[in-house]
Amino acid sequence: MTQNIYDDPDFFAGYSQLPRSLSGLDGAPEWPDLVAMLPDLRGLRVLDLGCGFGWFCRHAAGEGAALVTGIDISENMLARAHSAGADPRITYRRSDLENLELEPDSFDVAYSSLALHYIERLDELLAEVAKALRQGSRFVFSVEHPIFTAPLEAGWMIGPNGERTWPVDHYLVEGRRDRKWFVDRVVKQHRTITSYIDLLTASGFTLSRLIEWGPNDAQIASHPEWAEERQRPMFMLVSAIRE
Repeated sequence: MTQNIYDDPDFFAGYSQLPRSLSGLDGAPEWPDLVAMLPDLRGLRVLDLGCGFGWFCRHAAGEGAALVTGIDISENMLARAHSAGADPRITYRRSDLENLELEPDSFDVAYSSLALHYIERLDELLAEVAKALRQGSRFVFSVEHPIFTAPLEAGWMIGPNGERTWPVDHYLVEGRRDRKWFVDRVVKQHRTITSYIDLLTASGFTLSRLIEWGPNDAQIASHPEWAEERQRPMFMLVSAIRE
């Protein structure tokens, strides 16, 4: 079973204060690149894996999606999603992504934001998503970049010129990594870029695009504190086609 850290009250209190929690998609710096990977959602059946507060579900409905299904393990997350108001096109479902069951050919596009790096048996989840997508459908997702899931326990360090550096710890050794993020022992699953691509192709997807995300000049001009994100990519954005 996936660690349900978002129902930990201390963790949830901290997470709720993040810009992406307060401002939604506009508070996620990677969103402009992620949304550009999506197809036209009008009339489509949309699946959101790890839907959280439901920001993307509401976006998809607003873009004209016919049906939107948001899945999350966290009662806190789903309660916040429901509190934003009902929409007959949106259904929220509580389920562990490690044991997800979906109907064949039931969706036209799948999406996931910063959820898949929590999944231990990612091969099984990707196979289930592939089964649920009709042929030619798109799967767009973001994860923490593998460099970001394999840092030294101390996190960033100070380089010889006073700059922050981000050394990694056994990058090629995949598996569970426990980190402190608001609370101790938040469990994430580290895997390499190669493994992500191999798992996708083994499940019947063809890679369409991969972005190692970093802020552009305009974003840094508006948010100078984001400049340090150019030291290493924090997110990896992926678009794949179900063959």
